[in-house]
Amino acid sequence: MKLRLKRILTAVLCVAVAAYVVLAMTSFNNPKEAYPVCSKVVINIEDESTNGFLSADEIKRILERARLYPYKKRMAAVNPRDIEDKLKDSPFVKTAQCFKTKDGCVNISITQRLPVIRVKNVGGEDYYLDDHGGIMPNSNYTSDLIIATGYISKWYARNYLAHLAMEIMQDEFWRNQIVQINILPDLGVELVPRVGEHVVYLGPLPQSKYPGRRKVQVSQFVAKKLDRLGKFYKYGLSQAGWNKYSCIDLEFDNQIICKKK
Repeated sequence: MKLRLKRILTAVLCVAVAAYVVLAMTSFNNPKEAYPVCSKVVINIEDESTNGFLSADEIKRILERARLYPYKKRMAAVNPRDIEDKLKDSPFVKTAQCFKTKDGCVNISITQRLPVIRVKNVGGEDYYLDDHGGIMPNSNYTSDLIIATGYISKWYARNYLAHLAMEIMQDEFWRNQIVQINILPDLGVELVPRVGEHVVYLGPLPQSKYPGRRKVQVSQFVAKKLDRLGKFYKYGLSQAGWNKYSCIDLEFDNQIICKKK
């Protein structure tokens, strides 16, 4: 009898706790009971200070155009899922999260796709590559990125140019020194520096049908070439002068071929 009574009491307690949790969650997710109108919108964008294209003002404009900006709207009418879905439609948004709080605030958190290079090929295509090799459309934004020109298909851009660009962007000196990458018809790679009136020829990037191996091979190839170029800058051009040569050829490992102006 005592055991049965104990089980009944336990069951009643569990039901009461469950009802309390449901009531609490309903209350939390129903801000209109505490604050009927959205009084504040907080927009947080990760990596906003880097080369990303998004700003809080742009997020606001996107939502206003879609009539989803929540400020001064009734909290009951604000749908966080609709806001998230709309922001994810942007080619510059990687992830979007939105939630409401009981004090009438709507919080929006964004992570953005970060462009690492702009591509303007011989076919007239104009787009960006992000830090994962994804294609991003051209935009009205300006950003101090390396420009890649020449014979660049989108397949080559995703599978080879992206790795080349990432290796350059990882080093502060080369990120500021290299302003242009040009791909020749035979896929040979030229680099145009900011300082000096010369072009640096690296040769074609190593080829592989395996994505993982390809990334490693290209990264190692570029790192090795830039290391040799850095030493030549330090011990060669610093003595001969930055404007003495029109071309610095690093294609072969055992020599550096320089063409005088």
